[in-house]
Amino acid sequence: MRTKRIVSGLAISCMLVLAAACSLPPSLVHRSENKTVPGNFSDSLKDTTNTATIKWKEFFTDPNLTSLIDMALANNQEYNIIMQEINISQNEIRARKGEYLPFVNVGAAAGVDKVGRYTRSGAVEETDDIAPGRRFPDPLTDLMLGVNASWEVDIWKKLRNSKKAAVHRYLSSIEGRNFMVTNLIAEIATSYYELMALDNQLEILKRNIEIQQNALEIVKLEKQAAKVTELAVRRFEAEVLKNQSRLFYISQQIVETENRINFLVGRFPQRVERNSQGFVDLVPASIHAGIPSQLLRNRPDIRQAEQDLAASKLDVKSARANFYPNLRITAGIGYNAFNSQFLIRTPESLIYSAAGELIAPLINRNAIKAYYYSATSRQIQNVYNYERTILNAHIEVINQLSNINNLQNSYDLKTKQVEALVQSIDISTRLFKSARADYMEVLLTQRDALESRFELVETKMQQMNAVVNVYRALGGGWN
Repeated sequence: MRTKRIVSGLAISCMLVLAAACSLPPSLVHRSENKTVPGNFSDSLKDTTNTATIKWKEFFTDPNLTSLIDMALANNQEYNIIMQEINISQNEIRARKGEYLPFVNVGAAAGVDKVGRYTRSGAVEETDDIAPGRRFPDPLTDLMLGVNASWEVDIWKKLRNSKKAAVHRYLSSIEGRNFMVTNLIAEIATSYYELMALDNQLEILKRNIEIQQNALEIVKLEKQAAKVTELAVRRFEAEVLKNQSRLFYISQQIVETENRINFLVGRFPQRVERNSQGFVDLVPASIHAGIPSQLLRNRPDIRQAEQDLAASKLDVKSARANFYPNLRITAGIGYNAFNSQFLIRTPESLIYSAAGELIAPLINRNAIKAYYYSATSRQIQNVYNYERTILNAHIEVINQLSNINNLQNSYDLKTKQVEALVQSIDISTRLFKSARADYMEVLLTQRDALESRFELVETKMQQMNAVVNVYRALGGGWN
């Protein structure tokens, strides 16, 4: 009868477990990612040669700039923070791997127990003998030494999928590091070219002030000769003062740009070494955009989004496996005695156990349902994020390629504008001396020439930055 009851109980338990496993929530709709990209960036760009494959030390040839980048990759705090994130992700893999391996613990225990004489346990100990003529010790000590093991059998690959998801997140953290490196290099390069442009604008402004001071002296002499009025003198004097004030504004910009670079390279404020002479004569590096499909393997942010998506897919599988029965096996072996001299006697003090548990959720499964639904929603989020990252990368490349072409055309025209206005300064000054032009023509010509030179330097800076940005947009800089 007892055996029949045990069998009946086990049968009922198995039926409940199977019923719980069979009553799974409906599978949610999963959205697959779309990796389709256009065949080329434009009809004129169909070459597969890609500038992104060039290492940054070969792409940037200025030794001062490459020295700054090297320093940033060693000292930048944000970069080092991300490196620790990689270590954390790597440790997560170890933790997940350990979850589907058996857990083995070794332990020892000691205790003492004093029961009352007129209790059930006390009465039994009083009437029973351990051996002829030997009674239970009072109080009764309890000593134990043993090894315990437990193992959750990963039938549904829940634990292994969790481990694989951790691997993908580790790879994602590496791609995040690469993307950060790409942006860091681009930011240092653009700030470096901005600093060189400011140096040139400062030098142009100083030369222009000298020209205006000479013009001011001429106007003063013309006033003494009663050829012009005091108004002309004051207008020229005001123009000189305005540009002298502008010197301090540019100097402040230089300080802030230098310190932006110093922050990126992880050092306290100091002068940034550079050679700004000949900045306007720099020739931007030629760019080969390749084809859009190359972005999928060159852009670290796309690869990072891809790894996050792969991890979220495995999370959905792990979450769904929570509805299935879990099989856990436990076992233990050791020695147990009330006296140390009997502790390691075999088989008298030997103890062991073995058990298997098959458990499945039956009632109130809202928590694991919510976990499953959330995992599915995160997977769909990552699909959209992956597609958005691809779209953003493609648009960035298109914008920067267009920017390079337009800036080159603009630079050519501004160069001609500067040449014309520089000649106009000499012409207007000669005409003013011969009383064939008034002072306002000289003043406006000098002002226009200064602004055109500033704009020429600004355009050259934008050209260099556009090259840096398209190199970054193509996925270059991290290797």
